[in-house]
Amino acid sequence: MEAKGGTELQFEELKKRLHPSYFKKFQITTSVPEKEPINPDKINILWMKNSYDQPNIAPWFSEKENHRKYDWYVFNSHWTYEKFRYAFGLPTHKCCVIKNALPDIKWRDKKPFKKGDPIKLIHTSTPWRGLNVLVGAMELIKRDDIILDVYSSTKIYGDAFDKSNKQQFVPLFDKMDSLKNVNNIGYKSNLEVIDAMQDTHIYAYPSVWEETFCISAIEAMAAGNMAIVTNFGALYETCTEYAHYVNYETNMYTLAKKFKAVIEFVADNYHEDVLHQRLKDQVKYFRTFYNWDARVKEWESLLNQLMKQKGYA
Repeated sequence: MEAKGGTELQFEELKKRLHPSYFKKFQITTSVPEKEPINPDKINILWMKNSYDQPNIAPWFSEKENHRKYDWYVFNSHWTYEKFRYAFGLPTHKCCVIKNALPDIKWRDKKPFKKGDPIKLIHTSTPWRGLNVLVGAMELIKRDDIILDVYSSTKIYGDAFDKSNKQQFVPLFDKMDSLKNVNNIGYKSNLEVIDAMQDTHIYAYPSVWEETFCISAIEAMAAGNMAIVTNFGALYETCTEYAHYVNYETNMYTLAKKFKAVIEFVADNYHEDVLHQRLKDQVKYFRTFYNWDARVKEWESLLNQLMKQKGYA
């Protein structure tokens, strides 16, 4: 199976929308510097989506001479840009932020929620980004009306990665299988996961990983899920004021207890009119702001500007 995480899916969406003539003049490399050799005959852009502290990222950026190699650096969030700027002193005149966007989705209207209906949570991240905290929270929830569906697997990064890494998460998945309020669904394609999000109520992500954006969050919130996340990495930028935030901390058991409390609070108030209005406003915001048709215009504007600078236009 071919590895297709968020970075690969976003690049596919961009290539579908940019006119092919752009790629005759530009080479866009995603996240890992020089994973493709710098092309001296093209304008080279590094589209940075990985965190500043990753071992395949930090050493390259620590060498200031490397900063000259790319004509432009595009970051997927202001949080990411700020981290790279602080850590490595990037040439700010060659940097900008262009955020991710949603794939073309046929959105469905959610069924009206009534007090007493069961609450369904969804979790869609890789198993090392806080799934252990969420499973711990669900173990503490002693209720039949709160159910969690988990779409998490090492398969998302391909067969080789899955084979090398899945064994370390067996105890976590075994724990999930032992809980009556957790459905361990495993790997599904991106569009299948988004479709499932349209039948759930809460996007639950106690992230312990510094996300540089979080595409699954905008997908879930555009689908009408109330988000409960940690205020870690770029999540507070991505989810804006619409999410319920649990303060990140390093004690995983304490974090699980806090997450459990917020899950139950949101579940107990999900029927309130004020929350329904908040969700309507949220859906409109995320479907409008994270629209690919609008986002590609930002890319076109940048690329046209760079061509003028290089005398190509």
